[in-house]
Amino acid sequence: MAEAIKLFQYNTLSALMAGLYGGSLTIGELLEHGDLGIGTLDSIDGELIVLDGKAYQAIGTEGQDPRIVEVGDDVKVPYAAVVPHQAEVVFRQRFQMTDKELEERIESYYDGVNLFRSIKIHGDFSTMHVRMIPKSNMDQKFAEVAVHQPEYTRKNVSGTIVGFWTPEMFHGVSVAGYHLHFISDDHTFGGHVMDFVIENGIVEVGPVDQLDQRFPVQDRKYLFAKFDMDELKEDIDKVE
Repeated sequence: MAEAIKLFQYNTLSALMAGLYGGSLTIGELLEHGDLGIGTLDSIDGELIVLDGKAYQAIGTEGQDPRIVEVGDDVKVPYAAVVPHQAEVVFRQRFQMTDKELEERIESYYDGVNLFRSIKIHGDFSTMHVRMIPKSNMDQKFAEVAVHQPEYTRKNVSGTIVGFWTPEMFHGVSVAGYHLHFISDDHTFGGHVMDFVIENGIVEVGPVDQLDQRFPVQDRKYLFAKFDMDELKEDIDKVE
């Protein structure tokens, strides 16, 4: 019997939305569980992109060009998800599509709607639109910080989209639907994907058999936090 493919997720998106930004798991520990994934860094400092077993940080500041830096093993994250990506469905996208059109094509290969999927898309994009959450502290809610996120658009860029498709029943644990991050081949551009137009590329969809949900059990702020779930769900809808 083949070994189960586990999606490892540290913390929940709802906790992040509530302002629990302190990193408590190292990148080194995170990468023990997968080679593809997404997340954010300590103090929600930019977007985390895990590609081919390496971790990168996309950083953006209003009025400045975005930056991509490789992240060391000792850097900590408050929220992240990784998987040992194994492509179950692979297809070549040979003509132009918007992000919504491509997502519909991807979903046509799903066998059911109640399982997670890992997504990897390498291609040439005529337009890639991303944003990056700015570094902050717990005095501000995520939805308030998100209002000031710098956004960037790059034309005619080659790179890789990584991320996950999450079933509706897990909304709050993660983002229902697609949660995708991008990194260019030259490692000069990337972030949380807002929208794009793909010209051509290779699309991989991987299965997820199990969810390994871990919590920051040593973080007393997390242990005793009171969550307004209705408000948190509204905030997730606003910013994602």
